[in-house]
Amino acid sequence: MTAPALTLFDTPAETRLAPIVREHRPRVAPPAPGMLLRAVLALMVFMILGAVAVPAMAEGTAPRLRGDITARRDVLTLGDLVENIPSALADRPLFRAPALGSTGTIQTRRIAEAASALGLAGVETGGRMQIAVQRAARRVGPSEIEAALKRSLETGYGLDTALTTIRLDGEAPLMLAPVDLAGQASAIDMVYDPRSHRVSALVSLGERQASLRVSGVVVEMREVAVLARNVGRGEPLREGDVTTERRPRDGLPGDVQVGATAALGEVAQHGLTAGTILREGDTAPPDLVARGETVTIIYSTPGISLSMRGLANDSGKMGAVVNVVNVASKKVLQTTVVGPGRVSVGPSGGPQLQASAQVR
Repeated sequence: MTAPALTLFDTPAETRLAPIVREHRPRVAPPAPGMLLRAVLALMVFMILGAVAVPAMAEGTAPRLRGDITARRDVLTLGDLVENIPSALADRPLFRAPALGSTGTIQTRRIAEAASALGLAGVETGGRMQIAVQRAARRVGPSEIEAALKRSLETGYGLDTALTTIRLDGEAPLMLAPVDLAGQASAIDMVYDPRSHRVSALVSLGERQASLRVSGVVVEMREVAVLARNVGRGEPLREGDVTTERRPRDGLPGDVQVGATAALGEVAQHGLTAGTILREGDTAPPDLVARGETVTIIYSTPGISLSMRGLANDSGKMGAVVNVVNVASKKVLQTTVVGPGRVSVGPSGGPQLQASAQVR
């Protein structure tokens, strides 16, 4: 006898499907105020530790060469040459610096050995074999030296140096001094000969921390008028044509023109080239009366004033005496130029002028 077929409801107990049960998750409670405070404190501690740790890491970096440097003192210290080192070792002297204003070199091997002797090993050289060291210096040149000599000449010898210059012996003397040596240079132990104008002194800075023995000649200068361009004969001088320059007094002619404006408006008496030192005879006021020009003859005395036409026989500047023919009387008069195309005649020419006036 065959077994009956199973139906859904005849399923054995061990194969029956279990009902789905939906689990309920517990709700998360908000953090308590105490927990938030502890979190904020922890974050602040972390930030403080980070701020302290960064410099500590920087201090812990390996010592390294600074490279080429400029020295300001006589001695080079470990801190001058190597960075990232303990402060206690920074001022330890290692080498002497080059002379003022000069440049020297140091082998990096020697720097590493000197640092190792102080207990500082492993200096990074960056592959360099040597470094250059330049010694800084204050340079006192000819202009400062000349100024120091002039001050001493004024105070020690009463010499007015406003129009003087000093030609120093040698080629541009130069005094080198430490860069931190301030103040102006002074000239001491000076000797000056008024006849030869020779001067010598010791120029120094500070308490003779830097000094240089110099000598030279005091040259008295004079301001003279010098042409700035070529000027042809009879050409007037205008503004900008003449400049003022200082030239040594010795060797200058006695009739040089000393001002740049005195010759303005005057005309060249002969051809002049640029750079020429003007002399009194090089220029002159222009003629106000030209030869053959019709001029006005003026005769004036108290109570009488006459004017007539005349013909100039000569050319003349202001104040010059020229001969003029009275057109009416045909008489030749000696007159004085008083303006452009105007001449004046004295009382001696009065009757002739009056007769001419009557004829007219």
